[in-house]
Amino acid sequence: MTYPDSPKGEASPDDAVRRRRLRGFLNHLIAYFIVMVVLVPVNAVLDPGYPWFLFPLVAWGAPLALHAAYVMGWWGRKNDTEPGHG
Repeated sequence: MTYPDSPKGEASPDDAVRRRRLRGFLNHLIAYFIVMVVLVPVNAVLDPGYPWFLFPLVAWGAPLALHAAYVMGWWGRKNDTEPGHG
């Protein structure tokens, strides 16, 4: 996004906030998948009769879904800023 009265290519402050939120979500998503890729085989080896890996999958997946909704802007003020910055 560029300002209409600004030099060509200058990004708005909102773009930096959106990039920071997206980067945080992607880090969260990568960590989730890495941990799940480890937990599923550990469950298969240690206790194949009981799928306990589903508990962390769901318990971590729900906050991950909320984080995704926040990053996509599904709730919050129209001109939402980072906490503590006004």
